[in-house]
Amino acid sequence: MIERFRGNGFYVLDEPEAALSPQRQLSAITRIHELLGMRSQFVIATHSPILMAYPDAWIYQVGPDGVQRVDYRDTEHYRVAKAFLQNPDAFLRELMA
Repeated sequence: MIERFRGNGFYVLDEPEAALSPQRQLSAITRIHELLGMRSQFVIATHSPILMAYPDAWIYQVGPDGVQRVDYRDTEHYRVAKAFLQNPDAFLRELMA
């Protein structure tokens, strides 16, 4: 993102987190923020609750009722990650029961 992305661009990314550690995802947010300040726009398909947390991001979810705009904390990805991180032992016990 540092070498190829420039200001005043329109970028469509499909699961950019696939090859990124959580720390690198945070770095990606920093670069996205810089590029937004240079009049760039992004459309990002992601499962990453880290990338979805970008302030003021518009999040759309595809479901049985079609495409709907949703709040970050209402996404399945946020809810599952939060539940797991709050109590991984209980989460794993239930999965392996």
